[in-house]
Amino acid sequence: MYRHFSNKFWWLIILTILTLLIFLGFGIPSETVIAAATKVEVSPGEVLYRQENKLVDTKGNSWDVILTKRVYSEQKPTIYLRLIGCPGAGELLHPQPMQIISSSGIIWKAKDIFLDEAPAPTIGQYNLMNILSELPTDNLHLVLPLGRKHFVNILVPQNIVQQWQELAN
Repeated sequence: MYRHFSNKFWWLIILTILTLLIFLGFGIPSETVIAAATKVEVSPGEVLYRQENKLVDTKGNSWDVILTKRVYSEQKPTIYLRLIGCPGAGELLHPQPMQIISSSGIIWKAKDIFLDEAPAPTIGQYNLMNILSELPTDNLHLVLPLGRKHFVNILVPQNIVQQWQELAN
């Protein structure tokens, strides 16, 4: 009887340890974001680099954050940041610039490329060509105007900013 109780006790201990390892392994969110940049030859002499991440704003809404670099054979490249919010994330105002704020409080403004109307109310696209090289490689806040002093705030982790700068170079 003691041996039977001892076997059950050890199986219970092993099961408990395995359960804890599973919950600790999957339950803790990781800040590591892996996003591979894709390269597509759009046409002869035109190459598109693209990197996509999913980020969450301060209200819990999910956003696709897509950095694109388009390289033309005889023109200056373009670098845009497109933000696509889930329905209900808020209607972005156009043409209003997006603010990029560093952890030290420095503010940059990225020009909105949608002059009048976006393809959908929760889509914004901003020109980062002259800004990206100036950004520090630390956490950044993207501030998108919704109107009447309402904004969307999205935290961009340091590793994503580094990936953006690598893509730009």
